[in-house]
Amino acid sequence: MSGWKTGRAEISALVERGHLERVSGDAANGAYLLQQARQRLAGARAALAADHIGAFELAYDATRQALTALLVQQGLRPTTAGGHIAVADAAEAQFGASFRAFNRMRRIRNQLEYPRSTTDLDLPAADTDHALADAEQIIDAADKLLPELGMWP
Repeated sequence: MSGWKTGRAEISALVERGHLERVSGDAANGAYLLQQARQRLAGARAALAADHIGAFELAYDATRQALTALLVQQGLRPTTAGGHIAVADAAEAQFGASFRAFNRMRRIRNQLEYPRSTTDLDLPAADTDHALADAEQIIDAADKLLPELGMWP
């Protein structure tokens, strides 16, 4: 699978806008990010009983790292200008709705990080449970996709 048939126009637009940039050499090996994603997920599970909001944030980071690993493996990475939304947009453009959970998690994480009121800090434990399950599913999918991906042309 080259990764460039599906989502090619969207990825090109992200590169042209400066939301994604090219990387090469050791920087284009997503395996280390995927390993970090697994470590973050393990940390999220360990934190769950003591701090379900912290566990959510770790699950979010794990998911972001797994999706970034897919980009890096293709010789791309998000820029400061593109940020986390570029990761979400690229993943959904290339790999479809199965990775849409990350964008939902991103919105919740932003609400927790940048609250407009104290109610923005209320996170049902069920949301953390869903985030952990989504993170595991996305990491497993990224693990299968990673060796199949080619470099950005």
